[in-house]
This record gives sequence, C-alpha cells and structure tokens, in this order.
Amino acid sequence: MALAFLLLAPPAQAAERVSLELVLAVDVSLSVNDIEYGLQMQGIANAFRDAEIAALIAGHRHGVAVVMTQWTGTRDAKVPLPWRVLTGDASAAAYADAVAQLPRAEFGNFTALGHAISFAVELLETNAYLGDERKIDVSGDGQNNSGPEPSQMRLEALAQGITINGLAITNNEPQLASYYVAHVIAGPAAFVIRAEDFEGFAEAFRRKLKRELSPKIAQNRPSQIYAAVQR
Repeated sequence: MALAFLLLAPPAQAAERVSLELVLAVDVSLSVNDIEYGLQMQGIANAFRDAEIAALIAGHRHGVAVVMTQWTGTRDAKVPLPWRVLTGDASAAAYADAVAQLPRAEFGNFTALGHAISFAVELLETNAYLGDERKIDVSGDGQNNSGPEPSQMRLEALAQGITINGLAITNNEPQLASYYVAHVIAGPAAFVIRAEDFEGFAEAFRRKLKRELSPKIAQNRPSQIYAAVQR
C-alpha cells in the first residue's frame, strides 16, 4: 500500500527562484486615520511607478517577489495583495495600480510590531519562492504596545537569514526612528528611513525601496546605516 501511495502521490512542486523576496508590512492601526492610510497607499504606488525603481527591479535577473500585509494589534495580519513576481516596468506599474486601489483592512486599537514581524517571517517561510535575499519592510507610526516585543521576534528573522528594515513615521513620536534601530531592524546592513509625517511618507518609502532593491552594499552596523540615512 505504501508503495502504491508513493506512486500515485503528485511530485512536490519545486520552489520558484527569485532574486529577492520582499514583505511590505504596513501599519493600519487606530493611530493611522483614513487620510493617512491613503497617503501610505499612494506613496507606495508612486514608488513602484518610479522609473528608477522599475529599472532596479528589471536589474534583478530572477525577479522580485513582493507581498503586502496590513497589520495592527494581533498576530493575524491581513494580506490584501498576495505574492506576485515583478520583473520590470509593466509588472511594477500593474502592482502600483493594485496598491492604489486597495481598501483598508480592518484596524485595531494597538500597535503590535512583534506580531507584524512574526507574521512576515511566516509569509517568507511558507511561500512558493526561493529568494537569493529575503527582506521585511516594516513601516509604522508608533512603538510596540501589544503582543511580543519586536526585539525578540526579530531574532526569529535573523535565525532564518532574513533582513528587517524600517520606515518610522515620527509626527507622533519624535524618537521612533531610534526605537526602530534599537528594537526592530535586523540583519547585515539593516537600516531605518525617517518620515517626519504622513505627507513625507511617499518620498521616504521611495528612498527605502530604492535602497532595498539596489545591489548589495557593504555590511555596516545598524547605527552607522541609521546615521547615514538621516542626513
């Protein structure tokens, strides 16, 4: 019987190779109003429409697999845009159009950065891709106030060879970028980009995505990277 089962069982699907697996983990907690949510989505869409970003994507030989999560205060973040592989101008523009039309997921009262990181790691570990690099792009406007500490959850990412970068929106918490450096980012050459408010999110996200898509840079301590991107 066992032999017959093995003969009938379908062959395992080989993972699709990509140059980069990227999780965009976006804060939609109660501190983010609907106007600010719209600014985030429009900023992300505009970044993927940027010619320089599209060229960087096209430069990745095996493509860039990207997924978006919208997280709040629980372990189960929403995944409004499932994984898709981007290879250049057309696919990046189509992704931008999809982002621009995204309705807001249900939001909660809390900011659970630790849960957001853990969920993003799970998405990377269970997808159908095999990436040369794997990165989590966490953006938010507040410190963790629910669930596990992000400084503990980032160890989970490090153990799997995953880099975590941050985009800190600091209008409510001026020291949030420093908090991200100390508690959120992880991995060689990890960095934080600071946006002073949601109006500045678009440019900050574009800079962040450009850096994440650029060829590997020299490995530096997170504090050195942080200092560099603030100038």
